[in-house]
Amino acid sequence: MPAATGGASAPPTLTVAVLTLNEAHRIEACLQSAAFADQLLVVDSGSTDDTVAVAQRLGAEVHNYPDWQGFAVQRNRLLAHARGDYIFFLDADEVMTPAFAHELQAIVRSGAQAVWTIRWRMVAYGHELKYFRSQSQIERLFVRAMVREFTGVVHEQAELLPPPGGGTVPRRLIEARLLHYSRTTVRGSLEKLTQYAMLGAAKRAAAGKKGGVVRGLASGTSMFLRLYVFRLGFLCGGAGFLYCLFVALEAFFRYAALEYDHQQLSESVRR
Repeated sequence: MPAATGGASAPPTLTVAVLTLNEAHRIEACLQSAAFADQLLVVDSGSTDDTVAVAQRLGAEVHNYPDWQGFAVQRNRLLAHARGDYIFFLDADEVMTPAFAHELQAIVRSGAQAVWTIRWRMVAYGHELKYFRSQSQIERLFVRAMVREFTGVVHEQAELLPPPGGGTVPRRLIEARLLHYSRTTVRGSLEKLTQYAMLGAAKRAAAGKKGGVVRGLASGTSMFLRLYVFRLGFLCGGAGFLYCLFVALEAFFRYAALEYDHQQLSESVRR
């Protein structure tokens, strides 16, 4: 466990860990924003572009694991190579603002024992969605010694060891928001539509849920209304409309795939 600052103790250290696959077009901004880390760590999943070369040029420690077995396995590989007292998981499509970096470093220096969640400032199609109310809170900063492993068929989650003295690990929020370049092009969004819809369908197949067009329409319509109306996507112009539409389409197609691709999904879950 990291020691609290003070006395002769060495200050706690930070690993910033990134998973990559063909991210040459944006990995530089991501890694440069985290250049302050004591260890800048990348696990690559077999990129065929210049992702690895760019990451190495920026001083990252890069390990190649092209045998893709899911996000949980790749995150566990990051854990295996991490040396910092704290580990922060940064996605390749995210950038730390100076305010975020400052707050993150202050948390590490404090030696506090907890898990920290982040919130996003969304950027889509070249425009920041300034009025969009992004409410997602995702666990990203951990005391490394507390993390046993990541598990999950589709959406991975951290399995934690109990803190000294027992009890539950406290959850805290990093106040500064992380820039999330969620969608940069319409073409990329169309490609992600398939990926995210099938991942969501596989998760629901593993849970034994039912699919269908009606369920998909209900889910997609509800998602669009929630994002575009109640989370103020309509105030964010065309970029806001496109963002909300693609997320809603993913909600629809995951239930359609759950019904009509059920056999393939069941086989992929069993594997």
